[in-house]
Amino acid sequence: MLVKQSVRALCAVLALAVADGPTWACTGISLKAADGAVVVSRTVEWALSDAMHDSLVLFPRAYAFIAQTPEGSNGLSWNGRYGFVSLRAYDQDYGPDGLNEVGLYVGMYYFPGFADFAPYDKAQAKRSLSVGDLMRWMLSSFTTVAEVRAALPEVRVVNVDDPRFGGAALPFHWKIADPSGASVVIEIVDGGQVKVHEAVLGVITNSPEYDWHVTNLRNYLGLQQGPKAPVKVDGVTLAPLGAGSGLLGLPGDFTPPSRFVRAAAFTASVRTLATAEDAIGESFRILDSFNIPLGTLASGFEQAKDIPGATQITTAADLKNRVLYFHTMANRQVQKLDLKQIDFAKIPQQVLNSGTSRRQAVRDITGDVKPQR
Repeated sequence: MLVKQSVRALCAVLALAVADGPTWACTGISLKAADGAVVVSRTVEWALSDAMHDSLVLFPRAYAFIAQTPEGSNGLSWNGRYGFVSLRAYDQDYGPDGLNEVGLYVGMYYFPGFADFAPYDKAQAKRSLSVGDLMRWMLSSFTTVAEVRAALPEVRVVNVDDPRFGGAALPFHWKIADPSGASVVIEIVDGGQVKVHEAVLGVITNSPEYDWHVTNLRNYLGLQQGPKAPVKVDGVTLAPLGAGSGLLGLPGDFTPPSRFVRAAAFTASVRTLATAEDAIGESFRILDSFNIPLGTLASGFEQAKDIPGATQITTAADLKNRVLYFHTMANRQVQKLDLKQIDFAKIPQQVLNSGTSRRQAVRDITGDVKPQR
């Protein structure tokens, strides 16, 4: 009875924690390989419903874009120089993750309570764009992180409500990376002030602001990869009970600060990776530790009817070789899209639904069993 009461109390606390609004508990990392490959990976969670992230949208070169403002399609207009692919969300032509044909990566991460975009000014409509348009502008226009940083003062990001998100606000910050290994986090706060942070180890989660997360890492300086050494106390030798004693104290919950620390610790401890293929595999392995199971963050005692808070898709982008890999919550088979094999000058804008199979791919090896001779 006491155990049941404790579980109910814990569930009540969790319910209060998520009752204030949607949670997008994404975690991002970056790994480098000896062959020069840079792999940028992340999980995607969205707590409102099934966001349908498992379909992709492709944009060709020279595509004509018109950005949204609170007044409609009257924002920044531009013709893209590069083709790119993006995850989708709620059938929109942008989503949380994108890669262009020259290897520039852009990822959006939820940033509630801190993102504060510029107030909409009709007089500046022609340089204004929404959060999704900013992502598409970067992917279609630039080749490097340095180019993005130099061009940011040219645009003005404003909030544009979208009813497909259940009326939720759309506060985001962005991680940008390129094949050189350069990586930054862009945050817009205090009514439109743009801050650019170097991405430490390529790690990013959610709120609060990025420099707070970096400062918080100082609380975990005692963590080490190897086991703790035995100590002798009053004639008694006390040794670790098993593996992992060096990481004792590593936070294991799903809050953004805890995930940031955990992602930084795992990234810093990665063994030497020889090839891009090795880095892709290691990225998925690390991010398995950040998967949020169905129902874990749901309020109340009943299983959620949709998928609040669960990890809906995990991606890994090989920036050097321009390949996007992903697996989904419903199908853990890794799928890939090789951008080098696509002529972005000759394709139309299109949606690719090949990743939307929601049945786990299973290989039956029973037939490989050899009979006795």
